[in-house]
Amino acid sequence: MMMMKVMYLVTIPAILGIIVSVILKIKQGRKNKKKAVGLFHPYTNDGGGGERVLWCAVKAIQDEFPDIDCVIFTGDHDSSPYSLFSRASLRFGVHLISPPKVVHLNKRKWIEETTYPRFTMIGQSLGSVYLAWEALCKFTPLYFFDTSGYAFTYPLARIFGCKVICYTHYPTISSDMVSRVRSRSAMYNNDSLVAQSLWLSRCKVLYYSVFSWMYGLVGSCADLVMVNSSWTQSHIVKLWKIPERTRRVYPPCDTSGLQVMPLERLADNPAIISVAQFRPEKAHPLQLKAFAKVIGKLDTSMPKPKLQFVGSCRNKADEDRLQKLKDLAVDLKVENDVEFHKNIPYKDLVKLLGAAIAGIHSMTDEHFGISVVEFMAAGAIPIAHNSAGPKMDIVLEEDGERTGFLAQTVDEYADAILQVLRMPEAGRLKMAAAARKRAGKFSEQKFYEDFKASIRPILSRAC
Repeated sequence: MMMMKVMYLVTIPAILGIIVSVILKIKQGRKNKKKAVGLFHPYTNDGGGGERVLWCAVKAIQDEFPDIDCVIFTGDHDSSPYSLFSRASLRFGVHLISPPKVVHLNKRKWIEETTYPRFTMIGQSLGSVYLAWEALCKFTPLYFFDTSGYAFTYPLARIFGCKVICYTHYPTISSDMVSRVRSRSAMYNNDSLVAQSLWLSRCKVLYYSVFSWMYGLVGSCADLVMVNSSWTQSHIVKLWKIPERTRRVYPPCDTSGLQVMPLERLADNPAIISVAQFRPEKAHPLQLKAFAKVIGKLDTSMPKPKLQFVGSCRNKADEDRLQKLKDLAVDLKVENDVEFHKNIPYKDLVKLLGAAIAGIHSMTDEHFGISVVEFMAAGAIPIAHNSAGPKMDIVLEEDGERTGFLAQTVDEYADAILQVLRMPEAGRLKMAAAARKRAGKFSEQKFYEDFKASIRPILSRAC
């Protein structure tokens, strides 16, 4: 009994002390808000389409509101204002008006997927709240701008007195994900052990249903929501239920620099390019297996193609995945016909795109698909997954002309590659020209126009 009293006397003051400390931190943050846009982007070296959006967003804000500071919340400790300024230019061809300010975060491990072997979504979501707490305690901006999809941070930002803006590339949870679990389909986000068990599948459906409700609640705290595609928009509107605050702003694709390239390609050494981070959902093994089938079916009179994987690695898990892909190429006996380009500069990517006859993309439910647009702008025939962004927004007919191919299975991808390789030059040039025209609808300039129109009403209040 005495021990319980002691515990009570120690615990209650400690809890009260924590609560008081939290309240004081929030009051201090609200009092010292700076006239700035704080961009919550914990990984500023991922090299993907999300990072391109980040730098184009910074440039648009700097251009439209020069008196509002742009501050990057990042967990990359080697990032400095000038290194990020340089990276935006060298890696993405985005020339910022001035270097952004940087706030370094030390708690990024709490959003790493490796930290949560199970219940990854809820773990990372709650971890993002802790990371955002660190960010907002260090620097409280007038506008909290999430560019990485951490919706659980929005209520906290509102408590700190920030206006919340987000650019959502894809919903953390979607009805498609729930359907796959319910149908017990094994995939990168549905372990085969769960898929094989009726009881575990039902438990996961319940978990997803509860998470969907929570996700809808926190997402509705956003003052302005920008989404990158029709597919993302339909899911976000359904989940967050704030259509009046939701705008579709297609992501910036560097179509101007790519569209000046000649559509003609060297016939003696056709290249097929794949541009994507080495993440599990990008389904690189499927591409490799399809390519191996093509090599096996290729006519002896035809020139042998090469497959070029271009992508970035965020961490050791990505590095391991890349190595497994190289090992798979050896197992499929196509290692001499496959190239791997890791973390290359933007100018080198442009050179590869300009020489490719086709571009391959295989992510299921890719929210948009910037790489697909880049293929089309550069004159490479797109072979994309028959779902979400590529299906609904990108690989559509232009002036009645076909602009590319959609596929799902290894065989369908192999057949599409063979069709491109066997296509008469006149037919390929016609399709490439239609695809290039279609790509113009997703230009960087179009992004700047739509992005500025979306943020102008909310940011102009600070001026």
